[in-house]
Amino acid sequence: MSSGKTIVWFRRDLRIEDNPALAAAARDGSVFPVYIWCPEEEGQFYPGRVSRWWLKQSLAHLEQSLKSLGAELVLIKTQSTLSALLDCIKATEATKVVVNRLYDPVSLVRDHSIEEKLAEVGISVQSYNGDLLYEPWEIYDDEGRAFSTFDAYWDKCLNMQMEPVSLLPPWRLMPAAVTGTVERCTIEGLGLENELEKSSNALLGRGYSPGWSNADKALTEFVEQNLFDYSKSRFKVGASSTSLLSPYLHFGEISVRKVFRCVRMKQILWRREWKSQGEESVNLFLKAIGLREYSRYLCFNYPFTHERSLLSNMKYFPWNADANHFKVWRQGRTGYPLVDAGMRELWATGWIHNRIRVIVSSFAVKFLLLPWKWGMKYFWDTLLDADLECDILGWQYISGSLPDGQELEQLDCPQIQGSKFDPEGEYVRQWLPELARMPIEWIHHPWDAPLTVLKAAGVELGLNYPKPIIDIDKAREHLREAIFKMWEMEAAAKSSTSDQMNEDVFDNSDSIKTSAILKVIPKEKSSCLNYSSNDQRVPSFQNCNNGLLPRKRPLPVDEEKLHMDKLNKQNKEAGTSGREDLCSTAESSASKRQKSTSSTSTSIISFTVPQYCSSSEGRPFQDHESSNLNLTWHEKIDLEQTSNKNG
Repeated sequence: MSSGKTIVWFRRDLRIEDNPALAAAARDGSVFPVYIWCPEEEGQFYPGRVSRWWLKQSLAHLEQSLKSLGAELVLIKTQSTLSALLDCIKATEATKVVVNRLYDPVSLVRDHSIEEKLAEVGISVQSYNGDLLYEPWEIYDDEGRAFSTFDAYWDKCLNMQMEPVSLLPPWRLMPAAVTGTVERCTIEGLGLENELEKSSNALLGRGYSPGWSNADKALTEFVEQNLFDYSKSRFKVGASSTSLLSPYLHFGEISVRKVFRCVRMKQILWRREWKSQGEESVNLFLKAIGLREYSRYLCFNYPFTHERSLLSNMKYFPWNADANHFKVWRQGRTGYPLVDAGMRELWATGWIHNRIRVIVSSFAVKFLLLPWKWGMKYFWDTLLDADLECDILGWQYISGSLPDGQELEQLDCPQIQGSKFDPEGEYVRQWLPELARMPIEWIHHPWDAPLTVLKAAGVELGLNYPKPIIDIDKAREHLREAIFKMWEMEAAAKSSTSDQMNEDVFDNSDSIKTSAILKVIPKEKSSCLNYSSNDQRVPSFQNCNNGLLPRKRPLPVDEEKLHMDKLNKQNKEAGTSGREDLCSTAESSASKRQKSTSSTSTSIISFTVPQYCSSSEGRPFQDHESSNLNLTWHEKIDLEQTSNKNG
């Protein structure tokens, strides 16, 4: 063991087991573990109330674990992460910073900037893969391009030669001697929850147990008790039929490598015992893990996906920026029971089943034509497992913005979805007590029920439960008109720019009043910098102006016909799209292979970002539990519309 001093910078890797950065620092000498909380740098993506509650509990758990190993977790609240790191380096005389990588566009820009600044003062930064099975720059097609469809990407991952390896936790840690001063604070001093939020957060502790050791328990319980039946039970929206591992994975309390290894071991055992249901369940669960991997892959290779669609034609879609409809959707008052139940559960618990997430987001985008970025941001504000990359993937999929996403014209009827995923109506009754006495045959479409049935159930439509915000046929008509308008605007833009090399196009979403989202802006290529095998790759732009070419779409049709058509299409399609203008940051196959085999100097793109967005009061956006003090961005939308009407 060497005698070097290393800063271990914790972020979303709050565990001691299978933590590559921590393990590397422990091998090299003494360590100085630090967690830096910088609300100003969170900007538009300041975590919501329930997400901050989970973070607080997880940090307390990690603090105890590190103390038992001999090192103390230093907590710092600051206005500049770089300044805090420099203070730690000065106080400990450390020569190196180790960190596990993040892949969202905001973190990529920030981390690259910090790495360059530390390099200027002679501090080495070594980054490790602590979040994924495979790095984004390791998975490309035969031509060196990034995949733009999940099936092709995941198939390549499953056929990779390299197997993920997990690291054991260190036996003990040698704390670095501190000769200077560091302005540290307590967990309470981080300000992750205010007094108004604590009463609501107290209820969360009854249902959830954050912390890396609790993550291990959750994984073991799922694998031993629920994994075998996962293929049959995963769509039961009112039951604990899923793994519930997503918040643990988001905060890095458990590594995806460990999850992958445990599940694959079960698959091997069940295969030997000829248990086909277990095998199918494992394949489906691993596909869910693959979608999480793919979300990071997309964000790295297409770093604009947090602010615009991957398919270029979606920039012409006429989104309906109706603040009243957005408010009704958020509050669960749409008049469609399954949608309303889901939104009320989300508000009450910070959690909803993945199938419900699809249903409520589809309703927002397809029925109400609300901008998908609004929905993505609301999920970020309210979900316990809020994860930017997964939110981007989910909302782009639902809005038809991905090459293999849900067809934009596919409008799923909530009534049919309710009969399919909540056949007894138990989920609706749990979260909509006003419909608790409705008979099964009417509970998912009370507007069709006879007056005698409504009266017997104590339901008065328009009084104690709202009438549908929009008729299904009217919603289908509006969607059809919007698609036609998108096609017309796209054709007009192409016609007007046919003789020009560059296009200036109108993006409907740009005119929507909402909080700005950080943008990654490429500058001119910088001089070549030398990188080790532990360095974070930085994405470079290639023809990223307008995204992927649009896929051709038919007009809206009945759900049954759409389902059959899609099945037939999926049977015919394979591999990746052959589009020539893939807006990927993938580099050529030759250069990629060269990077993967040796630590050579590589040409990169440097980035600049605008100032971080904050509320009009100059503070980061708060969750709407504390609305009396700080309004959230979606509440400001409500107030804006009200003031406009009054004006």
